[in-house]
Amino acid sequence: MKQVEPIRNWPLTPSKTAVLVVDVQLSEYTDEVLAEAPEMATAMRDRMLPALTRLVDGARASGCEIIYTVIEALTADGRDRSLDHKLSDILVPRGSPLAKTLPEARQQEDDILIPKTSSGVFNSTNLSYLLRNMGLDRVIVAGLLTDQCVDMAVRDGADLGFYMICAKDACVTKTKARHDKALAAFGGYCQTEEVEDILQQLRAAE
Repeated sequence: MKQVEPIRNWPLTPSKTAVLVVDVQLSEYTDEVLAEAPEMATAMRDRMLPALTRLVDGARASGCEIIYTVIEALTADGRDRSLDHKLSDILVPRGSPLAKTLPEARQQEDDILIPKTSSGVFNSTNLSYLLRNMGLDRVIVAGLLTDQCVDMAVRDGADLGFYMICAKDACVTKTKARHDKALAAFGGYCQTEEVEDILQQLRAAE
């Protein structure tokens, strides 16, 4: 007897749905970072950030919870960071302006903001606990990088029993080739949709 129909077509009921915005913060949008990845810089400006703004504004208007995660240590010297972040020399100290979300991400005062010092937000924070406390079982993921922290969020969320959706035009990584390859690789763990299709589903469910 089937317990769940094996089709990824769950309705995006706003009261059960969260938008998870991953690492859309000032540390990822500095002149130095953008100069090292010009293809990503163009994609963020022309595609990803406008799509993210539409997603957050539309999902919030439909009644979804908006949750942000940013790279930020719990300490000034970063001694609490993951081994990987220490080895990779990634440090955004507690309280740094570089941990602030970009204006296009539309963070509001009462939104949940979760600092992390890892790739996988489900692995290293209490995100799963918070989602279950709020009765949220559908998670729309957007942000960067598609083939790193977004990928981890999709796969880990799926393993933990959440219905995962990737807003593909609201994600970005260093190159389009890497972006497309990542979507193809983790597409088996989630529903992959354009922002406009997601918003249509949310409006239809209101």
